[in-house]
Amino acid sequence: MKTISFNELRRIKDSLPHGSISLIAAELGLSVETVKNYFGAVNPNAGTKSGIHIEPGPDGGIVILDDATILEKALIILGESSHNVASVTASV
Repeated sequence: MKTISFNELRRIKDSLPHGSISLIAAELGLSVETVKNYFGAVNPNAGTKSGIHIEPGPDGGIVILDDATILEKALIILGESSHNVASVTASV
């Protein structure tokens, strides 16, 4: 499990080049909607559960990720593979 602020998760998503969501989905065998939901989209009728839990709070709130695989793929695409996910971990 990883913890990250909602705003940081959205920053990562918004920084991805066009087509990255589809690429991540294809690499992981997921639907595009599931990956979008992982990054905070709210479409419960499309895709599968994304494994995120959002707690209200400062900086957009806290997001608890059951599985950080999608986040790690996004960071690799951004060239932040050495980015320490713990550095975006918020204190709970």
